[in-house]
Amino acid sequence: MSEAALSRSEKKKRRLPQINPVYIVLAVLLIAIVIQNVSFLEPQGYMNFLKRSAPLAILAAGSVFVIVAGGFDLSVGALITLTVIGSSMLLNNNPDATWWVILLMLGLGVLVGCINGLIVCYLRVPSLIATLGMMITLNGAALMWSGGSPRGYLPDSFRFFGRFNFQDVPIFQLLPVAVIILIVLGFALYWLMHRTNFGRMVHAIGDNPRAAQLAGVPVERVRILAFVVSSVSAVIAGVMLGGFAGVSTDVGSGYELQAITAAVLGGAQLLGGRGSVPAAIAGALTLQAIFTLLNFLGLPKPVRDVVQGVILIAAVALAMYRRKKTGR
Repeated sequence: MSEAALSRSEKKKRRLPQINPVYIVLAVLLIAIVIQNVSFLEPQGYMNFLKRSAPLAILAAGSVFVIVAGGFDLSVGALITLTVIGSSMLLNNNPDATWWVILLMLGLGVLVGCINGLIVCYLRVPSLIATLGMMITLNGAALMWSGGSPRGYLPDSFRFFGRFNFQDVPIFQLLPVAVIILIVLGFALYWLMHRTNFGRMVHAIGDNPRAAQLAGVPVERVRILAFVVSSVSAVIAGVMLGGFAGVSTDVGSGYELQAITAAVLGGAQLLGGRGSVPAAIAGALTLQAIFTLLNFLGLPKPVRDVVQGVILIAAVALAMYRRKKTGR
């Protein structure tokens, strides 16, 4: 074959639409779930699946900002726990206090994100270490606040965001509030990442922070804002988890690694510079689909943890291989 023909063939391949593999994997898993349980096709089945997936999907969509910027945020799971426990303590069985408590928790998320970003940017502490320290601090604060065991309960006005379903909705029959929140925040985070200068600067910093700085990008400010987005998404996920899981001292345990796994499944590179909000959400749905399928197969939780670890290692190894192969 001549060089001209090869060139035309390569251009034709470039013009073909590139489909992220996570969407294919998600489709295959959903088919497998349907084979195991046909009732999954009913509105009650797939809407409950989306409802359970919503907190992790929102968390992954927020965490991907930090990952694309070339960092990690291991504090989000502890922030979820502190949100649930802190809300139950502040509410003190008073449903009228719901809105100001949620606003206070969102403010706490902004504060935690700012502290993480300031430590990473100005004290030059690696994000892995800085957010690990924050995770330990927040877990300790939650235990001290609750005295080691959560007290009180979350009233229906608070649990509305994670538990309530709108009934008799056309086409879908029922529509959980959690799914509505996922759709709204998913679009908002998609717009922020892929349709604004902020999102472009996040990608530029993750790809080459020195070059981005020379180009006039305010590196420190953008990184701090990325941590704020991640922390606020963790608070929102915490409010939703408190809605249908109730008060627990380990409600957010493991969610930081699940968020990273979901983002990596969606194609985000742990070294930064590449990532997508829709793909991170699809990664979260894929992870939840795997857990659902394992439950249908009757496999215990330790198997789920093993599968999650293997997925994370394999996804990172594949991403590193592709990065080495393409030289990016």
